[in-house]
Amino acid sequence: MNILLLSMPDSFEHMPTVAIRMPNAALTSLAGNIDPHHKVAIADLILVQARVRETVERLMREIDPDVLGLSVMTFQRKTARKIIDLVRSLSPDVRVVVGGYDPSLATEAYTDISWGGVDFIVRGEGEITFRELLRAIENQSGYDRILGLSYRSGDRFCHNPDPPVSNLEGDEIRLPNRNARVLRGYTALGRQVDVIETSRGCTFDCSFCSIIEMRGRNFHTYPLDRVIADIRDARNHGARAIFIVDDNIMLNVRRFEALCQAIIDAGLHDIDYTVQAMTSVIANHGEQLAPLMRQAGFRYVFLGIENILDEDLTFLRARRKNIKREDGHTAGNAAIKAIDFLHRNKIYVVGGLIIGNPNDTHASLEANIEFARAYVDWPYIQHPTPYPRTPMTKDFRDHGLIINERLEEYDGTTAIVRSEHLSAEEIEFRRWRADRWMKLRHLPVAFAHSPFFVLHNGLRMLAHLLRGSTLKSLLGLEDPRQAFERYRAIRQAEREYL
Repeated sequence: MNILLLSMPDSFEHMPTVAIRMPNAALTSLAGNIDPHHKVAIADLILVQARVRETVERLMREIDPDVLGLSVMTFQRKTARKIIDLVRSLSPDVRVVVGGYDPSLATEAYTDISWGGVDFIVRGEGEITFRELLRAIENQSGYDRILGLSYRSGDRFCHNPDPPVSNLEGDEIRLPNRNARVLRGYTALGRQVDVIETSRGCTFDCSFCSIIEMRGRNFHTYPLDRVIADIRDARNHGARAIFIVDDNIMLNVRRFEALCQAIIDAGLHDIDYTVQAMTSVIANHGEQLAPLMRQAGFRYVFLGIENILDEDLTFLRARRKNIKREDGHTAGNAAIKAIDFLHRNKIYVVGGLIIGNPNDTHASLEANIEFARAYVDWPYIQHPTPYPRTPMTKDFRDHGLIINERLEEYDGTTAIVRSEHLSAEEIEFRRWRADRWMKLRHLPVAFAHSPFFVLHNGLRMLAHLLRGSTLKSLLGLEDPRQAFERYRAIRQAEREYL
């Protein structure tokens, strides 16, 4: 059969596509784990945001798929529905499969009669379920035996039991198939970028996170030789930068140290690596770990600071991830110590913070923003967002704090909830006003690393950062809220891809 796999064009505000366009890791893994007699093509629509319709129409003509698969996050649901409607108008008989976080955790949204274009929903980890689904489609039977599958039967959906999570051992999950990609242009500041995965799962229960609902509280790892083979394959496909997408790679710090050493020993430390990390691990092990990371090629660390105030960390259920220890005792927040270790080893910090929590005030917002100004290199400040089935969502609904049900705006940087003391608009305005200037400070670093890219794209990068601003607003001659309202209008228009 011919298989076409699509990721949605909707992007996060913190990852402007002029500078960063990442491939979808799940789709390449799906493509690598189906039976080899199928012809599979992957299209990351983030590469063609300005021409989504014409690209989908072209791919439908050229590939003539028997099965169309879409990977969907919550804020991409509206776009996914439009793409399915378009595909159905072009090819009424194509089998449509949806998967990813949103279909897995909000399955009922895709079984509604208004979503008549969906035939199958792959819930949870998709590789084995999708492989077995393709076999069942070929045999035209056996859907009821596939764990993790929801399927249309007449005018209703049947839901099979959830599958067990994979322990990632042996060859049950094979390497990704990067040859299946049919679009080009993945970039991180001008360097071709790819993604790899070394582990899955997390044993923490942060209130904002969907991982526990997807997998339960567990942590499984790939063998390091398999990880090195994946990195080498990415480099052979042109990657000079790699983002490690693991949920929480730092749960086993000794294994991560071994991975760094394996990268060095394999001669793969000429790649720029980015990884997500807990502050506690870096703070408590950074003296040995940070120099090893730098030697292995780690250039950026997305640091899960979450918040610098204990009350907010308690609400986010993230205090244990952010504890510094000294002489065997708890010694406060680990963020500053972790950042110091990374900076001493010339590793840049992408600071992950969440502001706009239920008890936040002007003072608590400013405390976190001032921390970001003082310590992080690239702010990744988000607002708490009620994604399906997270503990946070129930809490916000119970307290009547959700003020926005437009899912296309559930992108982390649109304030969806108010606090007990501040409106959602005020929270978002304060983040936006500070965020763009902090990001602007990082442009000299980007220039030093990729001068030709910045020279060629610098004006576009500036235009993105300062969307909504005019000379008058930049000179302080008008209320900054007017620029903010223009920015919001621009951002809303950008969400329309079809």
